[in-house]
This record gives sequence, C-alpha cells and structure tokens, in this order.
Amino acid sequence: MINVTLMLGLVAVSVAGLVIDDRVLLGESVWVKPLKFGLAFTLYSGVLAWLLTKLHKARRLGWWTGTVFAIAATLEVAGITVQAARGTFSHFNANFADSVTVAMTQLFTYGVAAILIAQLVIAGVVLAQRSLSKPLTRAVRYGIGLATVGMLVPVWWMITNVRQRIVVDANGDEITMYQGHGIGDLDGHGMFLTNWSVTGGDFRVPHFVGLHGIHVLLLTAFLVGRLARKVPALRDELVQGRLLTVAGLAYAGLLAVLIWQAGRGQSLIHPDAATLLGFGTVAVIAIVGAATVLAVARHRQLVLLPPTARG
Repeated sequence: MINVTLMLGLVAVSVAGLVIDDRVLLGESVWVKPLKFGLAFTLYSGVLAWLLTKLHKARRLGWWTGTVFAIAATLEVAGITVQAARGTFSHFNANFADSVTVAMTQLFTYGVAAILIAQLVIAGVVLAQRSLSKPLTRAVRYGIGLATVGMLVPVWWMITNVRQRIVVDANGDEITMYQGHGIGDLDGHGMFLTNWSVTGGDFRVPHFVGLHGIHVLLLTAFLVGRLARKVPALRDELVQGRLLTVAGLAYAGLLAVLIWQAGRGQSLIHPDAATLLGFGTVAVIAIVGAATVLAVARHRQLVLLPPTARG
C-alpha cells in the first residue's frame, strides 16, 4: 500500500507535468509514460495487497514477497520517471555512454524479473490456502496466468527480434534504440494517451490487456455476485465459478487474438477480416458457454424443486 500511495503521487506529478512541461518524446509528452505506469501499478499493487489479507498461513512469506514486489515496482517506475524528467528514453535506450541510462537499463532488467516472480509467489500461496470463494479463486487463477503472459509477450518479441534504430529525444540528441515493441511503424503515429501504433502491430496492446485481466475478472466476479441476489440460478458458488471459468477462457482467447494481430503487423484499430473473425469466434464461444452454464443451473434448480413448486 506504500507503493500504491507512491504511485498515486506519481500520477499527480505526471498530470502536472503534462500541463507545464512541453517536452515530447516521439510525439507525446515525456510525462505520459510515468502517468501510465503510475496508474497501472496503483491497480496491480492494490490487488496484490488485497490478496495478502486473505492469507491464514505463511503470512511472513507473504509480507516478504509483497515487500519485494513493492520495492521492485517502486524502483522500476522511479527509473522510468528519472529518464522522463531527463527528457530521454527509459526502455530500449542504447546510449551506453550515459552512466545513468546504463544503470536504468540494469534496473529494468532485474526489476521485471523480481516483479514477475513475486506476483506468482503471492498468488500461489493465496490459492494454495483456498481462502477465497470459488468465483474469486478462479478470477485470481486466470488473472495471474493472463498477467504472466502479458508480461512475457513483449519480452519474447524483443528476444526473438533484435534490431536497432536512431531516434531523437526531447533534448534533441540522437539516441540508438536497440529494440522495439512493434512491427511496422515503430515510432510516432500512435493513439491518444496509449500511443499504440495506428499503422503497425504493437505488442503493448496484448501486454496491457494481459496485465489487467485480473482486474477485469475480479470485477466480473463482483458483478456476478451482485446479480446472484436477483437471479436464483446464480446463487450457487459452483455456478458462479463456472461462469468465471468461461470469462477467463474468453479473456484468454481475446488475448491470443490480440497477440496474433500484433504479430502480423496489424494495428488494433485496423483489423482485417481474419482478425474480426477471431474476435467474433471468441465472443460466440463466450456467449454459448455462459448460456450453457445458466441453462444447466436453471434445469438443476427446477429438478430440485418440489413438484408443487414447479408449476
């Protein structure tokens, strides 16, 4: 929660920077990236902090693991903020003559590994204790899996597609970038705020969608629980859990289509017929799956009613 507080403070600072600082990197304010990371870690660290309150055993392990995550996340985002304040690039910056950039590169490399391992340990310990309801358990299980894939997708792309390009930072200096996050148009021509490419594939899209899958699924679990008050067929936790399974698999299908789309060098907002077919297939399977779960639940509920109450 200290990390959450720091991230909220960074959001405020970044918003102020957007207003008073006119420096830009590749067409967007130098403060956009710290703003996005501040918001992302506010959400993600908040969820992990909540998960740690569900521990009945191994609380010390949970505390230490949460502390590792918080420190790694704070240092990671601090490095991004320092580079933004300096008017230069944080990730992919190959200006190894700059000692600060070299230090930041090492920080990002080891910080990501610590963040990935820590969140897996936290989720694993919580799930092993079975302290959550069935829908929440499945939301966390699928959410952490999706987040892990979301973290690893851009890393896989960077490892398998090494390339260099020359760009200009906010100080007017030419910087060699040793890697990128997209296929096709790598720099500029981006969407508002996210800066996702509108002319080429961009692996930041599945990265974002994967990381925040846990938030979407937890919200889904909450909404299903609220609906259960009005819909009798949803009152059984087993039914709610099955609906979360459908939601988790559908979200995984969405993520798979987005990875496939980016890998083909296609912008999110310019899908071709094949991509639209992929999205449509995922949607149909999700609807049919949810309808099947509800139909079975209603049938079972009807069968269990006494004969006088069925009519």
